[in-house]
Amino acid sequence: MISRIGAGAGTTDVRKGARAAVASPGLLVTDVLLWAVLTGAGVLWWSERTQASLPVDLLLPALVLAIAVPGSRRWPGVAVLLANGLCALGLASPGSPANPYLLALAVLSGLLGHRSAGVAVLGVFGACLAADLVLCALLQYGVVHWFYTVTLLPLAMVLPWLTGRYWRARQDVVHGGWHRAYSLEKEQEYVAERARLRERTRIASDMHDSLGHELSLIALRAGALELSPTLAGQDRSDLAELRSMVADAVDHLRDTIGVLREDAEAEPAAEAADAWAPAATGGASVESVEQLVGRARESGVTVELCREGEGPALTPLVDRAVYRVVQESLTNAVKHAPGSAVRVRIARGRGRTEVRVSNSAPPAGAAAQARTGGHGLAGLRERVLMLGGTLRAAPSADGFDVVASLPDRVRSHQPGEAGPRARAAEPVSVRRLASAARRRARLRFALASAVPAGVGLVTLVSAGLLGYQLSACVLQPADYAVLRVGAVRQNYEGVLPRQPFRYPSDHMKAQPAPAGAACEYYRSNINLLEQVDVYRLCWSGSRLVAKDVLSARPGVTRRGAGA
Repeated sequence: MISRIGAGAGTTDVRKGARAAVASPGLLVTDVLLWAVLTGAGVLWWSERTQASLPVDLLLPALVLAIAVPGSRRWPGVAVLLANGLCALGLASPGSPANPYLLALAVLSGLLGHRSAGVAVLGVFGACLAADLVLCALLQYGVVHWFYTVTLLPLAMVLPWLTGRYWRARQDVVHGGWHRAYSLEKEQEYVAERARLRERTRIASDMHDSLGHELSLIALRAGALELSPTLAGQDRSDLAELRSMVADAVDHLRDTIGVLREDAEAEPAAEAADAWAPAATGGASVESVEQLVGRARESGVTVELCREGEGPALTPLVDRAVYRVVQESLTNAVKHAPGSAVRVRIARGRGRTEVRVSNSAPPAGAAAQARTGGHGLAGLRERVLMLGGTLRAAPSADGFDVVASLPDRVRSHQPGEAGPRARAAEPVSVRRLASAARRRARLRFALASAVPAGVGLVTLVSAGLLGYQLSACVLQPADYAVLRVGAVRQNYEGVLPRQPFRYPSDHMKAQPAPAGAACEYYRSNINLLEQVDVYRLCWSGSRLVAKDVLSARPGVTRRGAGA
């Protein structure tokens, strides 16, 4: 995960690394492949057209793309301007504005969105569109060129750019989220580790209290036997040595636990304080759960204790764990649900002890105390897991439940079994941050795409209507040949298109027509992006008086019979 964080460095680092990236063999291969694809599209396009010019239509674009593709890593805006210049070659063609380098413009616009952060994108796109509009105005082409300029060229720039921006924003947010999640998880692990160490120190103290007490009894018993008159001298010597060894073991145990207690006392008082700790010296306690509950009742807490089942005496560690579960649960109930009723249930059976502490919801108006650390349950869970038990703490239907299940006898773990500490699942903060990053990236992309998507939708609808109009006014050459000057319109009802062509060029309208005749125009080809010949039919009333073929090139007119 650290490598992923490193990959998501700031924009400044990306820009600094761009110079070295150009020389990278992998990136060089990528640029060569992209250049080959974009140039190959041009080769395929012009290979089907006999009017293609090798220097202008193939060699010049290949050279421009060879500069634009690798240059887009450092100057993505300039690369878009160069690709738009190739698209201007199509606008300079009187036959059709379309050319294959619209694909290059779209690809380089997408790379502009992904690779740039401070480039004046509006300036780049505005310069491209202004140059295209000026070129159309200077060349005085028809509606097809204008439609191509104001719809397809902007769409080829804006939509890929938005996609590139979304890609970049998503990577930045995800990398930032991973970095934040990593920092938070390291902090949480540190806090949880401190809680576990404190709890282990308490466990060690409990071990000292129980084991030290038992060792002291052994030493006392050995001392009593040493004074027995029935023992021989050697036996008294052995018992004296045994008593001395036990006394030394107690001293060593006390010294070791003393060091641990000094570490525990160094913790902040707010985290080490226990609301229900007994007043025994040194923090040790031999009081029972009944005594703990009694002290809570004396403090004004409504608490009920219920014991169920019978079993052998619990080991000191398990008995202490039961005590700590009740103690921590009472502390949390007083802190977070003051005034609530608490019920403690301790059930024995089948070699296990279950402790359930349930508190009801606090009464209305009761104010909870401020949180003082929030890691008591973490330490308690560590204690229970070390003994081979389980702990669950969660809200219930009418309050909060803490349920611990402990074995009556602590057994060492068998080889191959999981350790006492539960393996951490996938961190919750990582999942939440990743989910939030995806939601924010989607929302930003939706907001950034709303206006262009609306414009694109209107443009597509307009293009569909225009395409329908242009395709509905096509008069096939075979049908045109059937028309005879002097015939009446009713004879050709099944031949003539549903509607005439409404956008003839100015030079077509300027062609002379018979006096008093009403002329209609029809396209000769369904190709929407080609400047095709136009048929003109002139009617005097319902009779055809002239039929002409008007070329797409200005100044060329092929007049039909009867003109």
